[in-house]
Amino acid sequence: MLGEKRLADVAQHVLRGAKADQTEVMITSNDSFLTRFATNTIHQNVSESDATVRVRAIADQKTGVAVGNDLSAAGLKKLVQTAERVASFQQKNPDSSFLPEPRPIRPVNAFIDATASFAPIDRAKGVEKILAPSRKNGLDAAGAFSTEEQEILIANSLGVSAYHRGTVASILTVIMSKDSSGYAADASIDVSRIDPAAIGKTAIDKALQSRNPSSIEPGEYTVILEEEAVADMLFFLGYMGLSALAVQEGRSFMCDKFGERVTGDKITIWDDGLDPRGLPLPFDFEGMPKEKVMLIEKGIAKNVVYDSATAAKEPGKKSTGHSLPAPNTQGPLPINLFMQPGTSTKEEMLASTDRGIWVTRFHYTNILHPVKTVITGMTRDGTFLIEKGKIARPLKNLRFTQSILEAFANVEALTSRLKVVKDDWNALGTTVPALKIRNFRFTGGTE
Repeated sequence: MLGEKRLADVAQHVLRGAKADQTEVMITSNDSFLTRFATNTIHQNVSESDATVRVRAIADQKTGVAVGNDLSAAGLKKLVQTAERVASFQQKNPDSSFLPEPRPIRPVNAFIDATASFAPIDRAKGVEKILAPSRKNGLDAAGAFSTEEQEILIANSLGVSAYHRGTVASILTVIMSKDSSGYAADASIDVSRIDPAAIGKTAIDKALQSRNPSSIEPGEYTVILEEEAVADMLFFLGYMGLSALAVQEGRSFMCDKFGERVTGDKITIWDDGLDPRGLPLPFDFEGMPKEKVMLIEKGIAKNVVYDSATAAKEPGKKSTGHSLPAPNTQGPLPINLFMQPGTSTKEEMLASTDRGIWVTRFHYTNILHPVKTVITGMTRDGTFLIEKGKIARPLKNLRFTQSILEAFANVEALTSRLKVVKDDWNALGTTVPALKIRNFRFTGGTE
């Protein structure tokens, strides 16, 4: 962690030396700490400190980007020259040949001292609360417990200057026997909100309950999807269609649907980088303030997210603060997604299900049809048959092929509790309830 003054000095050094028509600099700095374990043993404790500078140069409607981590005067000079040289070889692109002017940014407190000061021995003690009961039950536990301090500064030659620092802690474990596995995870800006013992108990219980799994015929079933599975679906929904670029290119399910029903009325989805219940970031990677954007409200299509380039294509639009780092061909994306909770508990959803399937999480999810929001993937780490309101027996993993919008149209209940799910897809997390859904389509199984 270098601090705001040091990052600002680096940014100004870059901008002073730039010769392009417009220049942007993004600096990220972090101190990350990781304790990794496998076969019921901690086998790795590592830390890393790094700072990265990304320069975007725009000249004569051509854009070049260069990235490096040499913060010396010579290193920064070379980086600027590289970005400008890259730009000189590009074709002209009027759609991305400008940078935004500054707008007020509302700060959000996402830096927690307890997370920043969490020591290796603290992580080790937390991990042992998973390993000890795993050993006792004759299982093998693997996973990781990490904490991180992060800071980002974005500045450009038009006067944008935005700084944010934050912390994040995350833990996950997969606990296995010879023929079963269980998974549990959690994430928060505040490490004190994470309970390793509860994470371990959840994964151990699933591993024990899922021993000797049996097959079931593919078909449509009522499902109870835990939060990790819901977050997977919500991420892909945002990726496929909640971007202004996807609408402008005619590949979004939102095309010609604004103001119309696209899901069931139990579904409300928004994006909010200022909500401390998630993993906040108050501005995007152009330094534009993040706005809370209502995407789907009680099943009705409302809005999509914009960056500067997509906003410029529509009269009266402005960036909602959802740009990705340059170079970016994907357009804006919602990366602080929330789904409105319901009033149920998982236990109540289970008790109300006569016959169905309990799903812990998905694995290897892929897109089949973006406009119809059809995805496919596998269940993983705890799949169970439900009969007469109770877990009846463990199941072998199943393949699903399902439209997300159809699934969200068939939601019968949502939990009242929200959970932050942080995964490889979305470092800023997705905050969701668990769902009960009827007529969820399974198309195959595993042996």
